[in-house]
Amino acid sequence: MADGATPEGPLAAAALQKLLTWLSPAFPVGSYTYSHGLEWAIEDGTVTNAETLVAWIAEILAHGAGRNDAILFVAAYRGDAPALRDLAELGAALQPSRERHLEATAQGRAFLTAVTGAWPNTKLAAAGAALAGVDVPYAIAVAAAAAAHEVPLLPALTAMLSAFVANIVSAGVRAIPIGQSDGQRTIAALAPRVAAIAAAALTLGLDELGGAALRADIASMKHETQYTRLFRS
Repeated sequence: MADGATPEGPLAAAALQKLLTWLSPAFPVGSYTYSHGLEWAIEDGTVTNAETLVAWIAEILAHGAGRNDAILFVAAYRGDAPALRDLAELGAALQPSRERHLEATAQGRAFLTAVTGAWPNTKLAAAGAALAGVDVPYAIAVAAAAAAHEVPLLPALTAMLSAFVANIVSAGVRAIPIGQSDGQRTIAALAPRVAAIAAAALTLGLDELGGAALRADIASMKHETQYTRLFRS
């Protein structure tokens, strides 16, 4: 690892700068257009305030896309470039609905395009070549970039999951609606869950993939025909 970093830390200033940039809402992946099915959960009355938003996202982290994305992230980070293609295809196949497939792969391809254009290196070029012509889930794209730039694994994974939470919370702030302060309290309440999922994923393999966040999956399917929508998922 560069600058004496190990997969678990410490996080050098250059690596921190990349994570802050890549996972910022300003990075051009269009994350603000997706709610991960939350918009339907708000419509049907499941999520109505900050407390129910915390519960909704916590279950997604522990039993749904959060956990699966963490496992895929670790595998992609540790794997070589040829393995990325199989992982990308697996990650795309795990998406439970058309909109969730779009959410994962549109952001993944946009991230890979932006990061290779602005932060190119040999390892990232090899990853990009391996992923050419296939749908690339967001978690796979971020992991490939982090590994190519030797950003330590655990901080990179924690940052990716934190950005995932922040984006769903942002959708909740706009659609429930709740205030910005409640939004920040929601993110803070979920921070221990993010840390636990990230740490656990370091010891899990692909055989551990799977989910039980059925209401979130169904919400993403129901959202496809929701009459009034602000978000793409």
